[in-house]
Amino acid sequence: MFLSLFYLLRANGLSISPNEWITLHEGLRMGLHASTLTGFYRLCKAIVIHSETNYDKFDQVFLEYFNRKDEQPELSKELLFWLNHPELSENGREGPPESTAISRDLIDRLFTKRLQDQKDEHNGGKRWIGTSGYTTYGNQGKKSGGIRVGGEAVHGSAYRIVGERRYRDWHGDNALDARQFQVAFRRLRQLTAEFRGLNDEMDVEATVRKTCESGGILKIEPARPRKNTIKVVLFIDSGGSMETYQSLCSMLFQSVQKAGNFKELKIYYFHNVLRKNVYLDPTCDWRSGISLDSILNQLAPEYRVIFVGDAIMTPEELLSGKRGAAGPVPDGCGLQNFLRLKKKYSHIIWLHPQPRPLEHNYFTKTFEVLDSYFDMYPLTVDGLTCGIKKLVANQ
Repeated sequence: MFLSLFYLLRANGLSISPNEWITLHEGLRMGLHASTLTGFYRLCKAIVIHSETNYDKFDQVFLEYFNRKDEQPELSKELLFWLNHPELSENGREGPPESTAISRDLIDRLFTKRLQDQKDEHNGGKRWIGTSGYTTYGNQGKKSGGIRVGGEAVHGSAYRIVGERRYRDWHGDNALDARQFQVAFRRLRQLTAEFRGLNDEMDVEATVRKTCESGGILKIEPARPRKNTIKVVLFIDSGGSMETYQSLCSMLFQSVQKAGNFKELKIYYFHNVLRKNVYLDPTCDWRSGISLDSILNQLAPEYRVIFVGDAIMTPEELLSGKRGAAGPVPDGCGLQNFLRLKKKYSHIIWLHPQPRPLEHNYFTKTFEVLDSYFDMYPLTVDGLTCGIKKLVANQ
């Protein structure tokens, strides 16, 4: 049963095993779906999806399989622009709106009709899709129990929210927010313990519990680290083309500080390339300068090094006349200092805030050169996760 759904989910990149599908059918036989499509949706998602990053993809496949995509009509950008009135968001909080007296079937039919016919923005009216009106579709209106289109929820009375994909922002390729930054850097500590294994110290209670659970077969559980030994140094590109990502880098700085628990954390700033000096301040003011040579002399090889930057600059600035990544690196060029750090620190990655360039041209040459020397990852949930794993592997 539903075998084609199984293959459709897998075809869309969801890793679902036959064992999970068998478990789903056991749940169906037990009646856990309550004989409703909504019940089957919840049961299926609970069993076959293991990460919230796949919720949105699951919803899209589920709608496609049951031919329900027509229930989520595509809204034009123009209509969404008409409905965007954040200044009205407080109006509806003065008191509850009046409940609608018409059926949901009629609301659906009227909404579909208006969606086809509407050509202009309408607000405060009694017929069209708009804001602060008396219809049962739109947002910030005077009727409850209808369809919300755009805007923010006020009373939470809408039985349907058109165009909403509840889990869109949980995608692994989305840009990071402050919380995700902190979680990712805490993961750096956890992964360090996983890779090291700590086989020289045993967790007695956990070993006894695991051994009992396995029917008497000895299962030795290593102890977790009592102290964090991870040392991290960040080099953050500041200014120029990185101005676009200033807020993101500021968020990164604050989050790595809040995540804490590193034995040591050093943060330095540079502009485009590493030169004689790096800086303790993102303005790269000369008064906060510190010699790159002194950093190389003071920081031991066990430090984990993270570069953060778009890797975009003029080729002359990075390469000093060098035409490509192949061949010897000229003395004194910007690339040489990057490679000095790579030579000393074996655990080193590069995080770039912008999407990886798809075209090969003058402005992407420096990215391509640095990409040939460093493991580069996008500054997204998935990118930082992969980068952190790379950073602590092969210890």
